[in-house]
Amino acid sequence: MKKGFITAGVLATVLAMPAAAQMSVEDQIKTRQSAYQFAAWNMGKIKAQAIDGEVAFDEKQMLAAANAIAAVANSGMSVLYSRDSANDRAENTRLKPNFFEEPMKVREIAVSFVREANALQEVAAGGDKAAIARQFAKVGETCKACHDNFRAK
Repeated sequence: MKKGFITAGVLATVLAMPAAAQMSVEDQIKTRQSAYQFAAWNMGKIKAQAIDGEVAFDEKQMLAAANAIAAVANSGMSVLYSRDSANDRAENTRLKPNFFEEPMKVREIAVSFVREANALQEVAAGGDKAAIARQFAKVGETCKACHDNFRAK
């Protein structure tokens, strides 16, 4: 199953390349920001139910949120990062230029995000609130790693 997710992610990246190549820098920025905002909205749903207890726990909603996060992680978003879309060359972005100078670190964080998001999806399918909370934290760590390294304050 995990191999299928990785294959799907690679395929999505390859298929998205021609479309992204035709996108303006502004559209690349808007598209990736929208995707991450959508993922954050779904992370918020999980946090409210599995962590904070502000909302009654609903297994179906947790799975739907985890599916959405995994979809973003596996969508091939790497094609939305052109050198001209960093904050030293473009407006309305907090992407630091070092993103393009540290490709191995970027890859490590991206692979970790995909792995942990896919694991969240699997755990959410089981419906165990505590397990979802633990895996949610792991996904959050991958988000934080990227922000700490490549997002301007």
